[in-house]
Amino acid sequence: MVPTAAAPARAARRMTDQLALNEYFAPQRTTADELPDPEPLLHNLTIGVLEVLAGVREVEQLARWLTEDAYAKLVTRANLSARARSARNQSVARPVHEILSIRHSAPADSAVEGVVIVASPARTRAVAIRLEGWDGRWRATSLALL
Repeated sequence: MVPTAAAPARAARRMTDQLALNEYFAPQRTTADELPDPEPLLHNLTIGVLEVLAGVREVEQLARWLTEDAYAKLVTRANLSARARSARNQSVARPVHEILSIRHSAPADSAVEGVVIVASPARTRAVAIRLEGWDGRWRATSLALL
C-alpha cells in the first residue's frame, strides 16, 4: 500500500486525540468554591495522623486523603515510631488528644494551609497540613508534625 499525503495528518490528529484523552483522565484541579469547608478534614486528618503514629490506626485508612508523597512520608514516620516503641518495650496505647485550635488560610485558589494545635497529657504539638483540591475533594499534599 502506498502512503498518502493524508497519513501524517491522521497520525498528528491521533496524537492530539491521545493527549486530550490523557489530559481528560489525569487528576483534575478543583477550585475551593467547588469543595467543602476544609476545617473538618483538618481536624479528622490530624487525629488520624496522631493515631497512626501511636500505632492504633493503619496508615492505609488515611490513603484516600493523602497524595503519594505525603502517604510515603507518613508510612516512613509510622515505621520509625513503631521501631521506637519496640526498642523501649512500650505497648500500643490509644492517645488522648484535645484539639485546641484550627487556623487555615488559602494562599491559592485550590489550596489551603492549616495549622492544628493539639494538646495531649504529655505535651502540646502543632500539625501543619497543606490541602489541595484534586478530583472534587481535598487531598493533603504536605504534613508536618511539630
